[in-house]
Amino acid sequence: MTNVQIYVGTYAKYNNGSIYGAWLKLEDYSDYEDLKKAMRELHKDEDDPEFMIQDYECSEIIKGLDLISESYISEDIFNIIEVIESCSYEDEVVEAYIYCLGGSNDIQEILDKVSESYCGEYSNDQEFTQELLEETGDLSSNLPSYIHIDWDRTANDIMMDYTSHNNQYFRLM
Repeated sequence: MTNVQIYVGTYAKYNNGSIYGAWLKLEDYSDYEDLKKAMRELHKDEDDPEFMIQDYECSEIIKGLDLISESYISEDIFNIIEVIESCSYEDEVVEAYIYCLGGSNDIQEILDKVSESYCGEYSNDQEFTQELLEETGDLSSNLPSYIHIDWDRTANDIMMDYTSHNNQYFRLM
């Protein structure tokens, strides 16, 4: 997650035909003001540089929260990264939630919703459905061998109330 980096140039240089800048890793800075200081130092040849984020590399979470885009980086990015890194979920779970259900720019709200809706990681809908029905008691673990369940159809019906991405399953709320 901490591998967030931006390529910072300026509009003045760009408008004069130069893409001069540098890649800055956010993990090298303590906060947004520290990053801005480094950006000003990088472009100290300009009196009042107007910074241009010409490229960036970050996780899908950061992209999904619209914290970085061409020519923009949120002042809240350091705080949000700290909240994400301190949560109990792997990045893949939060990314899957945002992919499936979207979210606001309030990372704490997203993490609360992940906590309420996350069901776990499963290899497919049938595995998820079978475990769900066994855990809830809707399916006896000692069914006679002559009873066969159409897991594809059952999973299709159950998935009306659930969603998944990259094997991460969530209850629709």
